[in-house]
Amino acid sequence: MSISIKSPDEIEKMRIAGKLTAEVLEMIADYVVPGITTDELNQICHDYIVDVQNAIPAPLNYRGFPKSICTSVNQQVCHGIPSDKKLKSGDIVNVDITVIKDGFHGDSSKMFAVGTISKFADRLIKVTREALFLGIDQVKPGATLGDIGHAIQQHAESNHYSVVEEYCGHGIGRKFHEDPQVLHYGKPNTGVALQAGMIFTIEPMLNIGKRHVKVLGDKWTVITKDRSLSAQWEHTILVTPTSYEILTLRKDEM
Repeated sequence: MSISIKSPDEIEKMRIAGKLTAEVLEMIADYVVPGITTDELNQICHDYIVDVQNAIPAPLNYRGFPKSICTSVNQQVCHGIPSDKKLKSGDIVNVDITVIKDGFHGDSSKMFAVGTISKFADRLIKVTREALFLGIDQVKPGATLGDIGHAIQQHAESNHYSVVEEYCGHGIGRKFHEDPQVLHYGKPNTGVALQAGMIFTIEPMLNIGKRHVKVLGDKWTVITKDRSLSAQWEHTILVTPTSYEILTLRKDEM
């Protein structure tokens, strides 16, 4: 495993990429309403990233992915491909944005409620976000990746949700996916020890039902095997000399 420690110059470029990523999620919020298609959301984000930010949407053509963002609706866990299917009131959707600026990546995702959603869906969204921030709160030099995974798993399971194990956070920088892998389950004081200058994503996926998932025929979209609802939140995190910095923090989170 080769984990890169980012230089001050690289960290500054990652801050810029992270800020742009956050801005896309802020921009798209008003468009996530009943009747819009995820393809339309994709086009709006694509145009904003390319024309306004003068940046590159990282997912487009990444290993053959056909769109500029991922949109995962209801039982879709991650890597959902935008389509011409309209969102309807009661849906929940994860919008996952990765922006490349000056050769560096920012990566973040957010859950959106479409119209009025059920209490079950609302609670899942809230607990998943709480799990993300409990994981983030573990980040500091000397802590371990196992500390992050344990905090997330404990919160999820104490709320009777399951943690998807097949997909995880990852190092990020000049490449979309770098070492290390950041699991969302684990034991304290195990795994890689964190060092200042590391940058990685934390992106827990929690299911109302069982944790098991499968990939659809499009070879991208991941769904829950039991078709239960799934939620995910993601941020890009820098390990600082004393703690952490969320590089993709949005204004509504400050």
